[in-house]
Amino acid sequence: MKSSRLVSILLLLQTRGRMTAAQLAQELEVSVRTVYRDVEALGAAGVPLYGDAGHAGGYRLLDGYRTRLTGLTTEEAEALFLAGAPGPAAELGLGPVLAAAQLKVRAALPVELRAHADRISGRFHLDAPGWYAAGDEAPYLLEVAEAVWDNRVLDVVYRRWRAPTDVRRRLEPYGLVLKAGRWYVVAGPGPRTFRVDQILELTVLDEEFSRPEDFDLGAYWTAYQRDFHDRLHRGEAVVRLAPGVRLPRAVPHVTDPDGWTVARVPIESIDHAQGEFLRLGTDVEVLEPPELRARMARTVAALAERYGNASSACGD
Repeated sequence: MKSSRLVSILLLLQTRGRMTAAQLAQELEVSVRTVYRDVEALGAAGVPLYGDAGHAGGYRLLDGYRTRLTGLTTEEAEALFLAGAPGPAAELGLGPVLAAAQLKVRAALPVELRAHADRISGRFHLDAPGWYAAGDEAPYLLEVAEAVWDNRVLDVVYRRWRAPTDVRRRLEPYGLVLKAGRWYVVAGPGPRTFRVDQILELTVLDEEFSRPEDFDLGAYWTAYQRDFHDRLHRGEAVVRLAPGVRLPRAVPHVTDPDGWTVARVPIESIDHAQGEFLRLGTDVEVLEPPELRARMARTVAALAERYGNASSACGD
């Protein structure tokens, strides 16, 4: 809608300063000619909008001009209050700042939008951590966040899963990511990803670093997750599952004459698959690979011997 687009132009110029018609058109996904018409409409409405010609030209607002948030739609107001994450904000030391910002936005909203925002914040609550795992304690989170903001180099002692477990690293922190209640810092050189809760010691150095101009934290994290999942399930297992055991739709499977499901499922490793399949007890039979089937057989035999001895002991 044109009214929404006009508000978007105002907010873009208010937050980014000078922008060319081509930049505005690309941001709004419209033609440059449409931007010209919108700018004329804003000028006719009394908005102090100025255009400068030349190579370094573009549109800008008169210094000190601020627009109000009257252009928010009902859906945008609802999304704004639904997106609030008080837990992570508090961990970053921004709890009071978030509360104050939401209060100011709420006060600027028209009465009808304010009611919608209050309604959705009272009916939906976002809880990022998983059900069976609380967020990990990260004692150096604030220091890492400040270093991200100030482009300061970190000297850390970091605990990793393989030997040697405790290593010293020089990090150039590009950004922080919260995933399922756990904080990660993406840092150069590389970049690479580190768990903040595994930082054992931290020193903020006087040295500053230059963050790569083309680095996009969101794009990096999307690619990192895709690569992680690709590496996670490199193997396969063929299993028989008892009736009633559910499978993801994408897993190829057939039903045998006994009513059991024969499926080919991705696995991370032999060790991990053994633990996952043992949880199903007698509702699963591993057919392939032979190494995993043999491991399952040895484990089941050991369990049968242990519990058989325990039964005999109880009988005596």
